[in-house]
Amino acid sequence: MAIDQGGGSSRAIVFDCEAKIIAKAQKSVSVEHPRLGWIEQDAEELAESIHKVMHDIGEQLHSDVQRIRVAGLATQRSNVVCWDKSNGKALSPAISWQDRRAFQWMEQYQAQAQLIRKKTGLLVSAHYGVSKLKWCLDNLPAVNQARGDNNLAFGPLASYLVFRLVRQPRNLVDPANASRTLLWNIDTKGWDSELLSMFDIPAEYLPECVSTSAHYGDITIGNCNIPLTVVTGDQSAALYAYGKPDNDVVYINVGTGAFIQRPTGTKKLDIPQLLCSVVYQDQRHSDYVIECTVNGASNALMEVEDALGISGNEAEQQFDSWLRDFSDPPLFLNGVAGLGSPYWRANFPSQFIGEGGPEEKIVAVAESILFLIMVNLQILQDQYEPLKKIVMTGGLANSDGLCQKLANLVEIPVYRPAQGEATAAGVAFLAADSPKAWAEHQAGHWFQVQHEPSLRTRFELWSGAMQKELSRYNSVK
Repeated sequence: MAIDQGGGSSRAIVFDCEAKIIAKAQKSVSVEHPRLGWIEQDAEELAESIHKVMHDIGEQLHSDVQRIRVAGLATQRSNVVCWDKSNGKALSPAISWQDRRAFQWMEQYQAQAQLIRKKTGLLVSAHYGVSKLKWCLDNLPAVNQARGDNNLAFGPLASYLVFRLVRQPRNLVDPANASRTLLWNIDTKGWDSELLSMFDIPAEYLPECVSTSAHYGDITIGNCNIPLTVVTGDQSAALYAYGKPDNDVVYINVGTGAFIQRPTGTKKLDIPQLLCSVVYQDQRHSDYVIECTVNGASNALMEVEDALGISGNEAEQQFDSWLRDFSDPPLFLNGVAGLGSPYWRANFPSQFIGEGGPEEKIVAVAESILFLIMVNLQILQDQYEPLKKIVMTGGLANSDGLCQKLANLVEIPVYRPAQGEATAAGVAFLAADSPKAWAEHQAGHWFQVQHEPSLRTRFELWSGAMQKELSRYNSVK
C-alpha cells in the first residue's frame, strides 16, 4: 500500500507485484492563502485525510486487507509542521513548500551560500524548511509554550505524519524529506551542527534521521497491523514509478510545480544553479539526481484562470484545443510561487508581454512552463551528458498537446507511461523491495519530435525578455 499525501489530496493505493492497482481511495484536502506569498494547509486535516483513505481501503478490500504486506509513505517535500509530542496535536499549519513568508529573513544567508551548497547540495531559498521552522519559533505562541513545557517536536511534514500514523509514535524522518530543510548534510546523512547553529535551530526538536527503507512502525487498518517500511518525498518516489531509473533519461513530474530529475546513480554531481538531491538511501548505497524546479505549473494555470474568469472545467476540457489553435500567443514571464532553477528569485513578478485574449493567455502560461523546463534541460545537457528521452508524469502530463510541444521544443522524444500514479507507484516499488516484473506489462504513449519552428522562436523571444526583466529586477533590488 502506497500513501501519497499531495497538495490537493491524500491517496492510498494498493498494488500487486506487477504494479497493477488493486484498490484506491482519495480524499481532497484544502489549501489556504492567508496572505500574499503565504501558502499553508491544516496539518490536522492532512493527518485525518490519510486515516480516512486507509479506512476506505479497508472497506474495499474487506478480509483481503490481510494480504497487504508492507506500506510506504510519500509526502510533499519542504513542507514543515510543529506539533506537541505528548499528544500529536499540531501547533502550526503545514507550511507549504511554495510558501515564501520568510524570504527576507533568508536573504541574510546569501553570504554563506557556498557553505550551504557544499553541505546540502541546495541553494539558499525560502522554499526550504529552515526559514519556515524559524518563523514558527519566532511567531507562534503555541510553539513556544510547548517548547517551554519540553513537549515540542518539529520537522518535515513526513515526520509529523509518521508520528500520527504509527501505533507507537516515533519521531523519524527519511533522507529525501530531511534534506529539504537546509539542515541535513548530504555527505554525513544527518543533521549538520554548523548549519543548526548558523540558523539558530535547536536540534533536540528535530526527528531522528533514518534510511529511506527502515522500520518506521506499524500502521493499522481494521485488525491488521502493516509495517511502514518506506518514507520518502513525492518527487523522489516518482522517479521509481516504473522500476529502477535510467541515467540517460530525464524524468519530469508536472503537477503543482514541474520537477525535473536526471539520475546520476551513486555519483554526487555539482552543477551550478541546479540541485543535487538524495532520492534513496539504505545501508548499502545512496542514489542521487541532479534536480531542477519550476515552481509555477498547474498552480500558475489555476492562478491565471481565476484572474481571467475562466472556469477550471472549461480550461481542462479546452486546454489541448487551445494549444493547437493559438499559434501566436503572448509571452508569459512565470514567477508564480517564485522563480525556481536556474534563476532562484523568491518574489519575481509575473507578467504578460504582448496582447491576447483569455484563451491565448492560458496558452502563454502553458508555454512558459515548457520554456522554464527547456532552460534547465539546456544546462543539464551542456554540463552533463546528452539525453535519450524524457519521461513525463503528473497531472499536466495528461495533456497530449503539452507533451507534444515539449518534444518539439527540446527535440527529444517524450514518453508518457500508461500508469499515471507516479508517486504512489514509486513508493510501492520501493516498499516491495524492487520487484523485477514491476510495470513490465504497461504500455505508454510516445510523442515523437515534430517540426515547430515558431515555438522555438517564441522561446528565444521569451529568453530575451526574461533576461531583460531579471536584469531590471536585480538592479532595483
